Amino acid sequence: MPVTVLLVDDEPLVRAGLRAVLEAQPDIEVVGEAADGAAVIPLVRRLRPDVVAMDVRMPLLDGIEATRALLRTVADPPRILVVTTFENDEYVYEALRAGADGFLLKRARPAEIVHAVRLIAEGESLLFPASVRQLAAEYGDTAGNRAARAVLERARLTEREAEVLRLMARGLSNAEIAARLVVGTETVKSHVSAVLAKLGARDRTQAVIAAYESGFVAPG
Repeated sequence: MPVTVLLVDDEPLVRAGLRAVLEAQPDIEVVGEAADGAAVIPLVRRLRPDVVAMDVRMPLLDGIEATRALLRTVADPPRILVVTTFENDEYVYEALRAGADGFLLKRARPAEIVHAVRLIAEGESLLFPASVRQLAAEYGDTAGNRAARAVLERARLTEREAEVLRLMARGLSNAEIAARLVVGTETVKSHVSAVLAKLGARDRTQAVIAAYESGFVAPG
């Protein structure tokens, strides 16, 4: 089955460009478009896309609030890929904190766009881990986020789960973590699932941000 994508951006040319790039792939299908975040929830309920590629800045409802609303109101929500003009942008970090699964620059090459959509859909790796670290270092409350620290303390990760979380924060995939720890990929998947469940994180990105903001992993 192809990965289905909903495009949300107030610039028609951006939507047209993304559609052209994505629909050139046999395993990706663009199922709809919207010009503002306010239209996301009804379209997601009707079209049930796997991924929403969403601009972070829009006139009525921006990508941050649209992400929060989508995750709050839609059961089994799609993956959310924030599309932005600027990489080092506090809006991007806030979108990730709100629950977005990764971000993509509008100037990205076609191959990077396709890779980002596939990676977000699979959910087994962190997209642009170095950039996420940089955003966390600049905009995250890494010095004194008591709420994030409390989440990590309550999680009571085992030694192996803590090791897996550190490797996730470095951007390693399940296969790469398995090779590093000399265990099977299915074992790593079990550890990752346990980490997400204990942290109350919906995906790797949220778990890694919690790790940064709690001070469990240094973003620098």
